[in-house]
Amino acid sequence: MSEDEKLLKEAKKLPWEDRLTHKNWKVRNDANIDLAAVCDSISDPKDPRLREFGPFFKKLLADSNAPVQEKALDALIAFLRAADADVGRYAKEVCDAIVAKCLTGRPKTVEKAQAAFMLWVELEAVDAFLDAMEKAIKNKVAKAVVPAIDVMFQALSEFGTKIVPPKKLLKMLPELFDHQDQNVRASSKGLTLELCRWIGKEPVKSILFEKMRDTMKKELEAELANVSGTAKPTRKIRSEQDKEPEVENASEVVGAGPAEGTVDDTPLEIDEYELVDPVEILTPLDKSGFWEGVKAAKWSERKEAVAELTKLASTKRIAPGDFTEVCRTLKKIITDVNIAVAVEAVQALGNLSRGLRTHFSSNSRFLLPILLEKLKEKKPTLVEALTLTLQAMHQSGCLNLTDIVEDVKTAVKNKVPHVRSLTLNWVTYCIETSNRAAILKAHKEYVPICMECLNDGTPEVRDAAFSALASIAKMVGMRPLEKSLEKLDDVRKKKLAEMIGGSTADPSNVPSSAANLSSGRSLSSTEASDVSFVRRSAASMLSGKKPIHTAPVIKKGTSSKSVSTKKGDGGGQSKVSKPAEPDDVEPAEMSLEEIESRLGSLIQSDTISQLKSAVWKERLEAIVSFKEQTEAIIDLNPSVEVLIRLLCVVPGWNEKNVQVQQQIVDIITHIASTASKFPKKCVVLCLLGMSERVADIKTRAQAMKCLTTFCEAVGPGFIFERLYKIMKEHKNPKVLSEGLLWLVSAVEDFGISCIKLKDLIDFCKDIGLQSSAAATRNATIKLIGVLHKFVGPDIKGFLSDVKPALLSALDAECEKNPFEGTSAVPKKTVKVTDAASSLASGGVDGLPREDISEKITPTLLKGLECSDWKIRFESIESVNKIVEEANRRIQPTGTGELFGALRSRLHDSNKNLIMTTLSTIGVLASAMGQAIEKSSKQGILSDILKCLGDNKKQMRECTLSTLDAWLAAVHLDKMVPYVSAALTDTKLGAEGRKDLFDWLSRQLSESTNFPDAIHMLKPSASSMTDKSADVRKAAETLFGEILRICGQEMVTKNLRDIQGSALAIVIERLKPHGAFQESFEPGRAASSGLTSKNSSKVGKANVHGDRASRHGNKTAPTRALSTKGSRQELIMSVQDINLQSQALLNVKDSNKDDRERMVVRRFKFEELRLEQIQDLESDLTRYFREDLHRRLLSADFKKQVDGIEMLQKALPSIRMEVIEVLDILLKWFVMRFCESNTSCLLKVLEFLPELVDMLKNEGYTMTEAEAAIFLPCLVEKSGHNIEKVREKMRELMKQMIHMYSAAKTFPYVLEGLRSRNNRTRIECADLVGFLLDNYGAEISGQLKSLQIVASLTAERDGDARKAALNTLAIGYKILGEDIWRYVGKLTEAQRSMLDDRFKWKAREMDKRKEGRPGEARAAIRRSVRDNGSDLAEQSGVVARSVAVPMLNRESYGHLEVQTDKLPILQAYSSMGPTDWNEALDIIAYGSPDQSVEGMKVVCHELAHATADPEGSGMGDVVKDADRLVSCLAKKIVKAFDFSLNGASSRSCKYVLNTLMQTFQTKTLAHAVKESTLDSLITELLLWLLDERVPQMDDGSQLLRALNILMFKILDNADRTSSFVVLINLLLPLDPSRWPSPAANESLVIRNQKFSDLVVKCLIKLTKVLQSTIYDIDLDRILQSIHIYLQELGMDEIRKRAGADDKPLRMVKTVMHELVKLRGTAIKGHLSLVPIDMLPQPIILAYIDLNLQTLAAARMLTPSGPVGQTHWTDSTANNSAPATHSADAQLKQELAAIFKKIGDKQTSSIGLYELYRITQLYPQVDIFAQLQNASNAFRTYIRDGLAQMERNAAAGRTPSSVPLSTPPPVTLNPSPRFGALSPVNTNSLSDSTNTNTRIEPTSFTLPPSYAEDHRPVNTVSPRGPTSDQSLIQHLDESRNDTLPSVTNGTLDAIRERMKSIQLAAAQVNPEPRNRPLVQVNGNISHPYGAEGHSANNPTQSGILPMDEKALSGLQARMERLKSGSFDFM
Repeated sequence: MSEDEKLLKEAKKLPWEDRLTHKNWKVRNDANIDLAAVCDSISDPKDPRLREFGPFFKKLLADSNAPVQEKALDALIAFLRAADADVGRYAKEVCDAIVAKCLTGRPKTVEKAQAAFMLWVELEAVDAFLDAMEKAIKNKVAKAVVPAIDVMFQALSEFGTKIVPPKKLLKMLPELFDHQDQNVRASSKGLTLELCRWIGKEPVKSILFEKMRDTMKKELEAELANVSGTAKPTRKIRSEQDKEPEVENASEVVGAGPAEGTVDDTPLEIDEYELVDPVEILTPLDKSGFWEGVKAAKWSERKEAVAELTKLASTKRIAPGDFTEVCRTLKKIITDVNIAVAVEAVQALGNLSRGLRTHFSSNSRFLLPILLEKLKEKKPTLVEALTLTLQAMHQSGCLNLTDIVEDVKTAVKNKVPHVRSLTLNWVTYCIETSNRAAILKAHKEYVPICMECLNDGTPEVRDAAFSALASIAKMVGMRPLEKSLEKLDDVRKKKLAEMIGGSTADPSNVPSSAANLSSGRSLSSTEASDVSFVRRSAASMLSGKKPIHTAPVIKKGTSSKSVSTKKGDGGGQSKVSKPAEPDDVEPAEMSLEEIESRLGSLIQSDTISQLKSAVWKERLEAIVSFKEQTEAIIDLNPSVEVLIRLLCVVPGWNEKNVQVQQQIVDIITHIASTASKFPKKCVVLCLLGMSERVADIKTRAQAMKCLTTFCEAVGPGFIFERLYKIMKEHKNPKVLSEGLLWLVSAVEDFGISCIKLKDLIDFCKDIGLQSSAAATRNATIKLIGVLHKFVGPDIKGFLSDVKPALLSALDAECEKNPFEGTSAVPKKTVKVTDAASSLASGGVDGLPREDISEKITPTLLKGLECSDWKIRFESIESVNKIVEEANRRIQPTGTGELFGALRSRLHDSNKNLIMTTLSTIGVLASAMGQAIEKSSKQGILSDILKCLGDNKKQMRECTLSTLDAWLAAVHLDKMVPYVSAALTDTKLGAEGRKDLFDWLSRQLSESTNFPDAIHMLKPSASSMTDKSADVRKAAETLFGEILRICGQEMVTKNLRDIQGSALAIVIERLKPHGAFQESFEPGRAASSGLTSKNSSKVGKANVHGDRASRHGNKTAPTRALSTKGSRQELIMSVQDINLQSQALLNVKDSNKDDRERMVVRRFKFEELRLEQIQDLESDLTRYFREDLHRRLLSADFKKQVDGIEMLQKALPSIRMEVIEVLDILLKWFVMRFCESNTSCLLKVLEFLPELVDMLKNEGYTMTEAEAAIFLPCLVEKSGHNIEKVREKMRELMKQMIHMYSAAKTFPYVLEGLRSRNNRTRIECADLVGFLLDNYGAEISGQLKSLQIVASLTAERDGDARKAALNTLAIGYKILGEDIWRYVGKLTEAQRSMLDDRFKWKAREMDKRKEGRPGEARAAIRRSVRDNGSDLAEQSGVVARSVAVPMLNRESYGHLEVQTDKLPILQAYSSMGPTDWNEALDIIAYGSPDQSVEGMKVVCHELAHATADPEGSGMGDVVKDADRLVSCLAKKIVKAFDFSLNGASSRSCKYVLNTLMQTFQTKTLAHAVKESTLDSLITELLLWLLDERVPQMDDGSQLLRALNILMFKILDNADRTSSFVVLINLLLPLDPSRWPSPAANESLVIRNQKFSDLVVKCLIKLTKVLQSTIYDIDLDRILQSIHIYLQELGMDEIRKRAGADDKPLRMVKTVMHELVKLRGTAIKGHLSLVPIDMLPQPIILAYIDLNLQTLAAARMLTPSGPVGQTHWTDSTANNSAPATHSADAQLKQELAAIFKKIGDKQTSSIGLYELYRITQLYPQVDIFAQLQNASNAFRTYIRDGLAQMERNAAAGRTPSSVPLSTPPPVTLNPSPRFGALSPVNTNSLSDSTNTNTRIEPTSFTLPPSYAEDHRPVNTVSPRGPTSDQSLIQHLDESRNDTLPSVTNGTLDAIRERMKSIQLAAAQVNPEPRNRPLVQVNGNISHPYGAEGHSANNPTQSGILPMDEKALSGLQARMERLKSGSFDFM
């Protein structure tokens, strides 16, 4: 199994959230696929898993990995298809995420995103969808805008304007018309054309065309010509899809009148009025001079004034306002003597009615009488204007037929006939334009008026009356008019009939056609829902563009959510009682002969003939045989109908013999239960006879069983419908009574899910309960009782008109059958689902609901808004009456406006009306059920909750009753968002919130599984800190319920949003539940308080008594017991006494560095987060003794004070332990600072000064992490509202500055100046003054921040201004006039204030004889110039940094600070450096800002030196080059961290620029030591990899500078050092070296990235190796390669080679190039590689392999046979003769030994080696090789050999051999190739020796002298060896090997040297990333690390050299060099 498969397998065990957010993309991808599969498998939209998955998608869709994002979209699509509208709560965030991340992705991703949007629309989340689209179209990338327009286009075209409101689309389009992208413009045109199809061309033109450019207008005009027809929706929302089968079946069954679907599916007529924004005209009217104009004497001025009103009112929609005065004015003007003015006024009224509509209702009624009266005028213009205005008033809804009745009655009695006729004409118009429901209500009022007018003497009036009656008849039919028309004579009847013209028959045709249309559309909708998502482009609407069809995206069709439509005949019968059945339900006639012919041989002919017999016994025998033969038939399905038909004919249902009857019923039961499909025809054939068998007591049991079997076969709905008619019409009363009893059993068996309850209840009421037979009534009562068990008490609402006696019996029966709800599970199931019945009933809630939309009239709604409270009250009562008439079961249709009106009544001024409204809303909720959630849009719920804020208890009780009713209808989870918001609403009042908490607690106490309760955690937690005790108590009760239901784990996970004291209380409440469990004993847990002295001012000690927790979380009362003198009385628990023997602090396992590495460095204070508090509690529990951490973590402040006293008393004895856990203590102090308990805070402030004093006495300096923990809080809380606390904090802050650093503290203080707390700003301003006065030099680099202080002078608060002025005055005292450079831009007033204060300060200084402002600073500057050179002599000294806090990284090579120089340093760092040495010191010790000045000087000096390379300036600079680069390398870290903490990147740029200038000159670059180069290259590569650098100011420029600098270093630095450093860096880096903790990647990944960069650098060096091969020290490079390979080991090398490891491959490449360039001569450069060690060094094998490979490729000419090398492993097994003589090889070896002797660092070992050769080969004349050497060198060798001989006689080892003098260096031809000394002579005092390398020495002899090879025991090269074991080993090896030297072989000396070499090359086995080479007790860091470990004999591989001999050797070497060597 591969690693990926293992990873995926392990990941599947993780929770969903962890899998979906896993760092590995493959895991996330797999999780998304699984999530989609799970969603596909969910069939119940209420499945709780859907609620769990909902919050995930916001993050999933933002995945950066494109394939994962695509799978996330698949999962979202599957989720949306499985869910219902309840998931709309996630719509906004998910849609926003899709817009932000998915619309710019791959085409497939965009398609799936569009499909997801369409599903959101289907789930009714249209608002969230359109809001997201508004954001999408504002995207700057056109690629993202086009899909957004396309998906809006598709949503509109598929769902229509009923679902997708066109108003929002119209608002979005204008800004798209001018888009710069042509595709966006084309798509916007397409969307516009689609809008035209839905709402018409004219509304679109009028709204949009004025906002278009002319060019686009012309283009759209041309396209509009192609738009024709009206659009119809092709897709339904999910809730309508679920209702589709019910609607279709209803239309099949009922068939009378249009179905509801007809109304829903007809194209929605969009009113242009709703699409436009209202225009406010009253203000412009006032400004136009209207009021003055209408009072003018001239008619023309009056007309102009009214014309202005007409013009303003001509807008399509007018904003509502108070037009009362305008109408009163117009009423006067209508009667104006000038007709033109009157006409203008009438037209203005018409415009007002069209623009205001219903908002003009009251004014219209006010003006109507005068308008009707004015109809008497004879002027046609005025009459026409009046007619149009009256029509407009009705058409716009200002007036309706009910409102105008009284005015019409008055008008038709007017004396002027013209008024009467025109009034009736207007009434006719109103009737023709009204709906049928309105006419049905009003026709009773108008028919008498018209009948009366038929007798009018004026023909025009009579004709108008006839027209009105005809209009009424056309709308409602003739039946309502029959009684009234009976009074008419025949002539008038005939005329009326002619006017009606037979149009009364037309309406009857409408429903059928509409129904057909509806069913057709419904089918297409269902079919459309099964089709996969097909992407359509809006641009396809344009001419010449074809619609884009893409491949289907969604595999799962919507058909899974709805039942497929069943094809039927579509026809239906007119009677309701007879259900419409398909053709194959009614059985056709079939003769006996035909039945027998179809039977064939299925039944024996004798059996059939016997069934016809007249003898009952024969018939009985035959029927038994028939039964046996039937049971023997295996497959009954083909023969079911013919067998049933036969039994119905012979013996038939008229059989008199009971036994035969029983057998017949049994056979039919067997057939019905056995056949897989039992046709309904067969049921129809048997049902009548079976009902008669039920009535017979002898066959009743079998017949009832058979009927039950029929129900299982075809469904109970069909059986019930057929039985209703049979039982109703049958003459035998037993059929009815016993049939009802069977219905009882059937309901109990099958439930009500497949039954039409309305038909059953009507049958019970009309037939069963009305029966005269008691048995029938009793059976009916039983049936209703059983229905009550399934339906509940709501069924009683349908029985309100039943007799009282029956009602009491019904109530008694209902009590016997209590409502069981969902727990009432049916006992039997139906084989084949009866779709017609099962879906029509509506499931459990199958009781019929009435549509009350027609009863909610405009009059009712206006009554609810009426100014008269009595009318409002009557309207509310009318609503209650309507609900009562509907049996408290109503449909949500048309109730939207009603809820809107009731909502406004919740804010009524009359409190009684509010309570009545609340009761009415409760009634509506109970009557409507779950549908109220969507009907009311739940917005009304927030208004209901606001009523709890009333002071009256009665009002609050009424509100809670309404909430109970709402809860009964809607589940609590729907109410949670509104309730949670109300709980935090302070306007609710304490009593209201307390009542709401109590109500919630009651509801939750009845629940066991309600995960949404967690949403109420935050309000309940925050209310637990409320001022009101009642609220706190109620909130705590609710919290307990939440904890019980959700569990401790879920509550703990959701604490992140709770902060402050509320969080502390919650955590305290969680402790008994195990979340933060304290180790208390089961019994009474008592804690003890240890006494201590309060402070130096108080001599007496206080002892706090027992504070035991007696009852749960309640704390028992305590009192303090005082003591006299030193006597202390301690009351301690047994547990605490046992703990006294333990240490108070246990810091054994503490790792402070790891904790501090996790601290986020911020200057601004932020309260501790939940996870930080949990970490703190964990740390306290881990490191603090149990009794102490229990007190510190207690919620009781008194216990906390006890804990502080324990620490205070023990502080002198636990100083070091306190320092180790100081960061934990500081975090705890921060928690206490954030709480409001003053007693605990004062105790903390009493303890902290003592703690700081202790730290100062210990010489401890607070770390930057500790400062970042504590200082932000201390600064922020320094503005406490209690003066005493402020004083203590002020003193504490000054102590902290003294202990930490003024420069480091200053940024925290500056952040405090930005605090919102005014007192904090004042304190910080004073603190800045204190810093300036006492630490001015140290903070001088940050003086620009004084402008923040200066800005406070503009504050309104006088204290803040005063503090700022005082601080700036101190600054003026120190800086003088220079302070104006630092205060920034100020207003004239601020400058004037400052100037006055500065003058005052100067006068004060003069009085006190303190000199003039700024003089002290100038004096310091002068003294620095005189004395500053002393400090410049220092090198390598690192001062304490004064930079801002940075990341805690290990410092390499930092030494002690010379503190006596710091004041001078601080002084000249404030004034700027004056020369090179000052500049270097400032760079080394100053903050990043301060060091910039030093770098400027350095750059200047470097430029001068570079300009004159041969001058003395260059020499001086070269001397300090290493020091300069070392300082700059360390400054890189500080500069970058400084910038990352919010400062500018100026210091970073200066550091990199200075380094660039340094490394541009090869002379300077070569002067940099290897250790410094290592540190610099490491830092540069680390910052190149840091993810935060690109986010800095000018981050890209910094990255470029880092790259260029790296290239300069590689080009100009010493090549050998570069190679060695880079090869060493290929090993894993120490984690502490990284600039920041890993964010999302492991250390392995970071090291891999680092190695990749190192490899790139090595590649650059290797490319030019051919030209630089003679400039590098091959010995050192091969040594570094050897160390690298040995560090890896062979196992790791094989593993990496298989994985194609880049670092290893790079090392091999370097080695290959070296071998290729040097050939076999490479072997001569292995002087630093221990080639004789066992096992053999790995590098030797690689050199052999490269030599063989290159020789085979003829790329080099070897000096000897390939593979035969000079090391022993190869010669031992090589029998080939040597190609060169032994003498030549010996000569070569002697030359190498002389070279070692010539180097003072290897001279002793070289002499010993030479001595051994002289002992083994006395015939060899070594001095023959020294003919060219000086006499001094020859004498040195002669003396050295003599000394070696003496040492050998004394038995001393080579390492302890004293030499009289070091050798001259004449044999070293080039210092470039000289090996480095293995002896570190002065590692502690000499600052220049940090670059010293200790290299192991090897001895190489020619192979010709190695005739015999014997393995010896050697010390492991990786293990440490003690001195004694090494001596013993050397002695043993000497004894073993010396006697074996025979016949001139060199085996003995080889083995001896091998032992010495292995001992000298011991490698430190500690788990460090860089190995240490140990020689003579000193540890050298071969990789550039600057740490030192001297005099460590346990880690030394060889005995230390005699110090006297070593010093003597050095002295003689110096004399030899100077030419004063004294020959002895």
